[in-house]
Order: sequence, then structure tokens, then C-alpha cells
Amino acid sequence: MGTVTKALSLLTFFNHGRTEIGLSDLTRLSGMNKATVYRLMSELQESGFVEQAGSDRSYRLGPQVLRLAALREAAVPILSVSRRVLRDLSDETGETTHLSLLQGSQLNSLSHAYSPRNATKVMMEDAEVLTFHGTSSGMAVLAYADPDFADDVLSQPLAARTPETITDPQEIRTQLAEIRSSGIAQSIGGFEADVHSHAVPVFGPDRKVIGALAVAAPVSRMSADQKQLIPAALRRAGATLTHRIGGSAPADYPQDETA
Repeated sequence: MGTVTKALSLLTFFNHGRTEIGLSDLTRLSGMNKATVYRLMSELQESGFVEQAGSDRSYRLGPQVLRLAALREAAVPILSVSRRVLRDLSDETGETTHLSLLQGSQLNSLSHAYSPRNATKVMMEDAEVLTFHGTSSGMAVLAYADPDFADDVLSQPLAARTPETITDPQEIRTQLAEIRSSGIAQSIGGFEADVHSHAVPVFGPDRKVIGALAVAAPVSRMSADQKQLIPAALRRAGATLTHRIGGSAPADYPQDETA
């Protein structure tokens, strides 16, 4: 791992639940030695990617991150475009919808929408890191990612977040083949207990997968009608989002028969 990669990897430990991180915690989370973490964070601080705050001098993300995020959104307005798609999809299904993006070797939740139709709903957190093997979003991405990327992910230790999490690489590969055949992924309790999620891949202009669009519902609400409605609505929404960001699905991606 090069110096730049090491430095940028430290930024991935920040999320909504951990907006400030001390040097000792960064050392523990990264597995690097303390001197290396301090040096890398000092370089990131000089460039404006992080800054120190509070009496304990913990690190938080700096203004340079906001500037680059704004430039990215101006070039590829996926966040602003996705909000309408997420809202429409949530209104149609009555469930939580969310978009995740592939960023390096991680899949991060970017945006979500809730439906007011039901008091009980699946709650999401923006910037949450999703597992590939335990979520429908992750499986949708793996199914259409480069084979080397999928091989690398499946060669790593696969943690079980719930008793329903599938951690056998061969069983996962079997599911990936089924996803490529159907164009849609499912996960029941793999990331969060009692949650049934469906997801479709989102593609960029080069026809490569860049993330996933998903619908997450309590298992208890997955009636026969919902099991028909959600996949159909999700396929249409995924195609719409891919089109609006200037993307195209690969030639072998299954077409929506209801379109």
C-alpha cells in the first residue's frame, strides 16, 4: 500500500457516528503504528483534508473534503439527481430507499429517503460503510464488478453481522451468478436482523458498476404483493438513475420486462 493510499484510507474511518477521532483510536482502527498515523495525518492536515478540534486535539474532516465533494457533484451530480429517484421509489414502495457508491474498496451509503406511510421503518445512516457479502447493495455491486475485485473481496475474512449473514465464499459466488441472471439482489437479515432488502446496480458512462440502489423493508411487511412491487419498481428506478447520470448498463444486463 503506497503512502497516498495509506493516508486516504485513514479518512474512511470517519462517519456520522465518529465525526472526530483521536490519534490513538486512528492507530487502533487502521492497524498502523502510531508514528506513521501521526505523520500521515499531519500531511493531510497541511493539505486541508483534516483539522484538529477540541481540547483533546482530535481530528475531523477539513474544508478540502467539502471542496472536492462540491466539484465531484458539479461534474457528476449523482447526489442531487438521486434524491428525486429515491423519493419517488420510496413513495411507490412505502419503504426506505437508499443509494450507495463504490469508493475504492468500500461501499458507502450516500443518500436515503423514508416513506411516511409506515411508522416502523428501516433506518439508514449516510456515509455508513456497507459490507459486500451481507447486503443486497453489496451483492449487486459484486455481481457486476470486475472479477478481480470480487475475488479480492471474497478472499478477505467475511464477518457475520447476524446469524443470517452468509460468509461462505462459494455460496456467495453461487448467489452472484443468480444475480447476474436476474439483475437484482436480495438479502434477508444479512446486515441487520429482520430486514429484507432488494438492490439493483447503478452503472456509469463506461458501463461499469459504480454503486447500487436499494429498498429495505421489515421482514414482517414483505407480503406477496410487496415481493412483486418492490423488484419491479426498483428495476425502473435503477434504470432511471443510471440514465440521468449519463450511465449505461452493460449489454448482458437483464432488461426490465415490464418496461
